[in-house]
Amino acid sequence: MNRSACLIFNPVAGQGDPEQELAMIRALLEPEIDLNIYYTTAELGADKLAELAVKQGAQAIIVAGGDGTLSAAATAIVGTDIPLGIISRGTANAFAAALKIPDTIDAACQTILQAGTRYVDTAYCNGKPMVLLAGVGFEADTVEMTGPEAKKRLGIMAYILAGVQQLRNLQSFEVEIETDDKVIRTTASAVTVANAAPPSSVLAHGPAGIIYDDGLLDLTIVAPESKAGAIAATFHLLQTASSGSPVERDDIGYLRGNRFKINALPPQKVVLDGEIIGTTPIEVHCVPAGLKIFVPFDQAVSPVEKLEGLPNLTIHSKDSSKIQE
Repeated sequence: MNRSACLIFNPVAGQGDPEQELAMIRALLEPEIDLNIYYTTAELGADKLAELAVKQGAQAIIVAGGDGTLSAAATAIVGTDIPLGIISRGTANAFAAALKIPDTIDAACQTILQAGTRYVDTAYCNGKPMVLLAGVGFEADTVEMTGPEAKKRLGIMAYILAGVQQLRNLQSFEVEIETDDKVIRTTASAVTVANAAPPSSVLAHGPAGIIYDDGLLDLTIVAPESKAGAIAATFHLLQTASSGSPVERDDIGYLRGNRFKINALPPQKVVLDGEIIGTTPIEVHCVPAGLKIFVPFDQAVSPVEKLEGLPNLTIHSKDSSKIQE
């Protein structure tokens, strides 16, 4: 046995039996990897556990939990070159879905054992690590409405039902978005800044596909004039997310860049990787190639390939009567 890793296990994540799931993980990994197992608690989160693992010289860190656990653990790992393994046990598991990492324990463990890796971008939002996205307005309100009991009972459907209910109380707000070279002011119901997002994160998919290793963040503005328009815009985003094509509606706009400042009036709730973190204003910036992730072999990319593929960091915007510079 010549490999070792820290396993950060969240016992309250997801809908399964944590004892059985941990036993399965150990049965699959421990024949080849010496596991040092840490359990998250209400007092000791994945961020502190990952920090401890880094100080103790961990060769790899494996997170068994949901997107919130993963995001917290990334606090200590960004920029360290310590490979991160993902075993999805949460409600949405959006980061694993975006990177096409298997969502079953068996396949996720096999991915870690194969030891194929690639570098992916990460970001910081108001100083907190962001692996997925930050949502202002509608998405944050939807997440806040989705309680832990509903997630435990219904899984991903809990978010969908909360979103449908939130459409009845759709609110618009004034928003100012500042990039390195421009300021945009408009009225919106939702603003999403994404580092990575699966098609199910529909409010993030204004651009033609979100690339998680291009050194850029993708910002989508949804500004419907009515509830019917919000439903139509959401359906259109679902279609574009599935097809990988850009939006073609005047009430949806998007930007690509490596840094955004967002302010709203009145102040809006902010959700970061599935957790409410407060209200606007926020500042988000990208960390290119900030995380090294265990991925299936067909997703693995060498560091040289990764660096050669980074584009110039430019900003693109969609012409829209709703978005005024």
